[in-house]
Parts: sequence; C-alpha cells; structure tokens
Amino acid sequence: MRHGDHRGRRLRHERGHRARGAPLLVEAGEAGAVSEPLFKAEAVHKSFRDPKSGASLEALGGLSLEIQEGEFVSVIGPSGSGKTTLLYLMAGFLKPDSGRLLYKGAEVDGPSPERTVIFQDYGLFPWKTAAGNVEFPLKARGLSPSARRAGARKYLSMVHLDGFEDKYPHQLSGGMKQRVGIARALACGPDAVLMDEPFAALDNITREMLQEEILRLWSGLGKTFVLITHHLDEAIFMSRRIIVMSARPGVVKESIAVDLPEPRTAEVKTHPAFTALKARLMKSLREEVEKSLAASRGPALVLDMGVIKVAEKEAL
Repeated sequence: MRHGDHRGRRLRHERGHRARGAPLLVEAGEAGAVSEPLFKAEAVHKSFRDPKSGASLEALGGLSLEIQEGEFVSVIGPSGSGKTTLLYLMAGFLKPDSGRLLYKGAEVDGPSPERTVIFQDYGLFPWKTAAGNVEFPLKARGLSPSARRAGARKYLSMVHLDGFEDKYPHQLSGGMKQRVGIARALACGPDAVLMDEPFAALDNITREMLQEEILRLWSGLGKTFVLITHHLDEAIFMSRRIIVMSARPGVVKESIAVDLPEPRTAEVKTHPAFTALKARLMKSLREEVEKSLAASRGPALVLDMGVIKVAEKEAL
C-alpha cells in the first residue's frame, strides 16, 4: 500500500460548483463508509481588527474542510487568504468568531501537545542547548531528568543531530536549528504536526534535504502533517493532498489529491504528472490573485517561479 493510501483510505478530489464555504468532502473509506476526520472545520469565520484604523479584516469567510488521520496535506493560496490563520486555529492559538474547528470530534479550545507547531523562525530558546530545547516538552510531560536526557538524544538522533546535543542555537546553521525545532515538536508526542512555512528561511539545498527528512519521518511515524507553504514545488513534492485557498476572505477553493510515484525522490519533480499539477495550481492561484487585485486595488501580487510573493507582509 502506498503512503498516500493510509489505512486503506482512498482520497478523491471533489470540486465543482458549490456554495461559498460549503463543506468539502475529500475522503471516502471502503464500502462508502466515511471515517471520523482528525480535523474538521465547519463554516469557520475569523476577522481581525486593524489597531490603527479600527477597520475589520475578514481572514476566513466560512471555511469548511476535513483532514483525516495520517494524511500529509499542504495548504496554499494567495497572500492574505488566511492560511496561517487556519493553522493557528487548528493549533488552538486562535478561536473562530463563528463556526467550529473540531479535533477528534471535540472543539479546539486551546493549545495541546497533541497538536504541535513547527515555526518558520525556529522558536528555539537561545539560552538552552539543542538537548535542552528538546527536553523542554519532555519535562512538561513529567519525565524524570534521566528520561528527558535519553529522550532528547533519541529525537535529535531522529533528525541526524547526533553529537550536537550540547550546542547552542547560535552555534548551529539554519538547517540545524530547524532540525532541533522538528525534534522538539516530535518530543511533544503529537498526533498532528502543523508547519507554518518551516523552510522559508533556508537555502534551496538545505530546504530540499529537510523536505525529504520530513517525509521520512511522516512515513515512519504515521502522524498527520499539515504544511503551510507558498512554494508549489514543495507542496506537490511533499503532499498527498493539496488544499487551495481562495482570495480573502479565505475558503477552500478546491482539494486535489497528489498522485505521484512512491517513494518521493528528487526525480519525481521531472514526472509529467508533477509538471501538469504545477501548471494547474498556478492557474488556480492566478485566478485568486486577480480576484484579490480587483477587489482591493492594493499592493501588487505576482506569481514567480511557483512562489507567491506580495509587496507587504501577509495578514494572518
């Protein structure tokens, strides 16, 4: 069974003409039975108030989606479409203004070690060593000092940082810092790993190496991974399903199953299906960028080499 067919599930792409924000069903089990999703958003609305003008900015406009246990899902969309807002709702950092965000059938009411986040800026404690950073969630889990030390070595070894346990963040490269962040996230013992553009600050070679590292961990651990990214190549290479967000206020425009040869290696990027899917995603995103420009007449957004850029910082 391929990794994308987790526990015998068959993902399908469902799109077409539906009401804005209507539930998007993306998974069917055997004999037509639908399993309980790990995450489920039901008509979620979320707005933010500009502290200067007092104006309200609607980030999500009735978003509905489902993510099944064991999936690797990427979320892409134009800047300001609410991708990070969605991730923070899933993590429990934010709450919906209306609608519901469910995890294992219960409303998310705050952060939990079951839903850990890997951030773009690493988020490491500069005064702690690599091992000390990884030990932090183990201490919160009530492990003894000796068990914490053993756990830190275990998780750092999983990301190939053996021998770097006593190094401080300023002594590590960007890629190594992110490996520590990944090890710390896994030390929380999560069922879901939520990643907010975790490779954005890295050079291309390091980025590609960490992409492969994350896929190796996903394949071996069987956990759910959700990736927010602006890079189409990254989304296609890593994902088994891609969720495309609409222009703000964000809803799910479409959900696309990624059917590529397994295991995923660098060679898959030359596969005709990879190229075709990238062209399709570019077209879909360009449509949303044009809608955003027409609606706001704001800063220019452009699509360049599969990366969505914006002239000002993206709203959450």
